[in-house]
Amino acid sequence: MRPQPLVASPTVTPTTGPLPSLVGDSGTFRAEIARTRPEPGLELITVTLTAERAARPPALTLTWNEPLVNVAAYWTTSAGSVKPLHADWAGGWVSAKATSQAPVVCLISGGGDNRLCIACSDALHHTRIKSGVVEESGELVSQVRLFGGARAEAARFEVVVRIDRRSVRFERALGEVSTWWDSACGYKPAPVPVIARLPMYSTWYSFHQPLDTAAVEEQCRIAKGLGCAAVIVDDGWQTMDAGRGYAYCGDWRPERIPDMAGHVARVHALGMKFLLWYSVPYVGIHSRAFQQFRSRLLRIDDGIKAGVLDPRFPEVREHLIATWEKAVAEWDLDGLKLDFVDSFSDGGEPAEGAVGGRDLANIDEAVDRLLSQALARLRARKPDFLIEFRQSYIGPVMRTYGNMFRAGDCPADALRNRTSTVDIRLLCGDTACHGDMLMWHPAEPVESAALQLTAVLFSVPQISVRLDRIPEEHREMVGFYLAFWREHRDALLDGELRAESPELGYPLVAAAIAGKRVAVAYAAVTVPLGSERDTRLVNATRGDQLTVSCARDLGERRVRVHDCRGRLVSDGQRRFAAGAHALAVPPAGIASISPA
Repeated sequence: MRPQPLVASPTVTPTTGPLPSLVGDSGTFRAEIARTRPEPGLELITVTLTAERAARPPALTLTWNEPLVNVAAYWTTSAGSVKPLHADWAGGWVSAKATSQAPVVCLISGGGDNRLCIACSDALHHTRIKSGVVEESGELVSQVRLFGGARAEAARFEVVVRIDRRSVRFERALGEVSTWWDSACGYKPAPVPVIARLPMYSTWYSFHQPLDTAAVEEQCRIAKGLGCAAVIVDDGWQTMDAGRGYAYCGDWRPERIPDMAGHVARVHALGMKFLLWYSVPYVGIHSRAFQQFRSRLLRIDDGIKAGVLDPRFPEVREHLIATWEKAVAEWDLDGLKLDFVDSFSDGGEPAEGAVGGRDLANIDEAVDRLLSQALARLRARKPDFLIEFRQSYIGPVMRTYGNMFRAGDCPADALRNRTSTVDIRLLCGDTACHGDMLMWHPAEPVESAALQLTAVLFSVPQISVRLDRIPEEHREMVGFYLAFWREHRDALLDGELRAESPELGYPLVAAAIAGKRVAVAYAAVTVPLGSERDTRLVNATRGDQLTVSCARDLGERRVRVHDCRGRLVSDGQRRFAAGAHALAVPPAGIASISPA
């Protein structure tokens, strides 16, 4: 079981003013609220339930009102490309648990400062959080619904709600929530191997299910030369059916790639690591596993023609773990892409708890046990084992097993890929953030195709086009951008991130580290030019110039401009006096500014 969240240190001083209200029937439990303030503007509200005998906790809501002042964006892990405010009677709930989203909301000012950031220490069980606009008063009403979902009986429950009203950048506010989960709440992140932070090739958009081993190996050969370090072989290897859906998942025999060990060995010989896809909860109606586990399903999904396994049965968990363990041992896999973890849903949990062979009452606790045991056994074989998860299961619990978080599927949608990867970056700490697989049509102008790469510069790129079928200039572009990304990944992945105007889809994103700054303009915005020794400005638009501004005279600087294929366009000196300056930079091109 997960450790209980830690209560704030008793040395901190209590705040003044009324406590939030706790709404609901506590039943046989005594409910207590305590508040501490580690620093001005930051509160920790501890809700404790105690009873004379063990019972299931009641669902309760912590709620309070406050003025709505200078709020432009409403950030949650499920907000998507637009982040609007919501009325108190409308949507805007973040519904979080181990396998979906994260229990946090952040209200952001027009200038990018935190106005209100609410987070919950219990990221395993179902929690709902919302701040909504009260029409009658112009206030915000915030609600945190606690103790949701079936779980084992106990005589004591405790949860901490973190309320941050400090006027700091919203990136910092969210980053400190992530650190709080890691440290005070007991969700220690999984180790991140170097390979998890290097570009990869994916077969999904380029092949879909009709995989061909020779063709995949040829993509790996080309991708390795362009800068990729691993391949993810996706759906299709387990079946000769190519009709999409999941009717043939569950047995996990390599029907389409019968010599899987040989295939993996040939990819290894190219110098690339090998990850393999599994749809974790699904047993297709045409699989042997469907008949074996017919009585141990949460539900049957007629749309995808598959059942959803019930992880509360220990034999279900052991079946999945043993399947993955056997594949790793026999095929020498370096990692797994574990898909659809968010499809583990209640499907009619028995109110009476763990019965009928189930050893756990709560599905999220069962998934936690499944994945923690699986990863312990897999990493015992390979300490640097790679695990990829994708939105929406990107919360702090999932960080304890996975070391790669990928944006949700958004084929050819650069805007969504950009906002999704930035959203993941804000909470994922050292866990490797990956963009959704990149695809485009071979007929795209190379400058347009390059915008798929620029969208994911602050994450790890995954390429998913047939590299032998795109024009040579496209391959030049991919090679140039992956080389640029590798050269500056210290700033792009680890630098201090500044993502402007979340309400507008982050039109300007920058990251700085050790005297270097990389800024990417996704719209016709003005880019502040600071005093960093080296600056890289990426024109992620279809226009042909960038506008920069200087708060003071920066003197003479060398300015080199490359197009998206890496060809030098210009190289000269320019004086950057205080004020605005226009730079000629081709679409998807890069300007490098360094000392003269």
